[in-house]
Amino acid sequence: MPHSPEPDEDVLDAVAPPHPVFHVEQALLGAFLLEPQRLNEVTGVGPDAFSTAAHAALFAAISSLPAPDPAEHAAHPQWLDAVLAVAREQARGLTATYLHSLIQVCPWPPHAPAYARMIEAEHCRRRLAAAAQHLIQSARDTSLPQPVASTLDEADVLGCGVDDITARFPPHAGSLPRTPTPPQATTHDQDAVDEERLLLATATAHPNSVGQMRWLTPGDFTHPVHAGLWLCLTTLIRRDTPVDPVTVLWEAQHRGLLGAGAEPREVLNLLAGPVGSPEHWGERILHRSVLAAAHHLGRRIETFTNDPANTPYQLVVGSRRALADLTAVRTRWQHATTEPAPTTRPARTTRTEGTAAPRAGPPPTTTPPVARTPR
Repeated sequence: MPHSPEPDEDVLDAVAPPHPVFHVEQALLGAFLLEPQRLNEVTGVGPDAFSTAAHAALFAAISSLPAPDPAEHAAHPQWLDAVLAVAREQARGLTATYLHSLIQVCPWPPHAPAYARMIEAEHCRRRLAAAAQHLIQSARDTSLPQPVASTLDEADVLGCGVDDITARFPPHAGSLPRTPTPPQATTHDQDAVDEERLLLATATAHPNSVGQMRWLTPGDFTHPVHAGLWLCLTTLIRRDTPVDPVTVLWEAQHRGLLGAGAEPREVLNLLAGPVGSPEHWGERILHRSVLAAAHHLGRRIETFTNDPANTPYQLVVGSRRALADLTAVRTRWQHATTEPAPTTRPARTTRTEGTAAPRAGPPPTTTPPVARTPR
């Protein structure tokens, strides 16, 4: 049953206590109210760095008013009255009593730069968390006209935020977050499964096209059996061995796929009925993989920011590593969707090791002339 407070019980006791940064903000504002000249010693924070609207309004008011003479400020509180009047334009709930309480809770005004550094660190955490949430939402928004482009734009915004935090808090060597990363989200999308099946069938029927699809990896597949079959296909093609449903089935047996829930007849049926081109279905699969990688990136960084034990240095290192994983998938997407630039073929080329063999063309329609032997 829900708890019913007693008549003499203070309902405010049920309110969650403020975060530590709230008390740090009180100490910094108290230092400025007590010794306004301390504002010149502080850099890196603005009104948006504070966690509450009241504190932001107070900092903005303090910053906008010229600091009074220290001796005059100690004797007369006119400057405090001016700060309160300006701040109440943005936060009407502020009172003179709260300003005096801020002065009382400040332990040591000369520590204002240290307090400001703490507030700056917490603001960076909130900025990073907000950018990660925007990325997660974009990666799951099916209404976007260009989901991949929009999601990668959000990833760029997040990357710029990480760069800014790096400039403010250069990371130390080995400062990795100790927070466990969340597992990769598993999707049960029937469209994704159908597209993977169509790719495998079409690639088996047209293996020559698969050699140009190095931008697709088994990790892009949502179904583990499909990922294994794609590895079988690419392995056979790399060995330059015949590719058809039977040879793929034989390779799947050697890789232990048939014991993982796939029966031989099911594999043969899966590889039958090609439709379209392998490149088309491969791009569809990679499209989903990019969005899944972006979603996982956002969740990883969100998890880091939710752990108050992580310092800004650890957030930078963990975020950079997470961004690097998305960059790898993004590079493959660019290779898959970018048309190769036309190149001028030299008059004579020499095949070297690692050069792709020319594609087989149609048979000649005329018989080449036979060289005559001189009598």
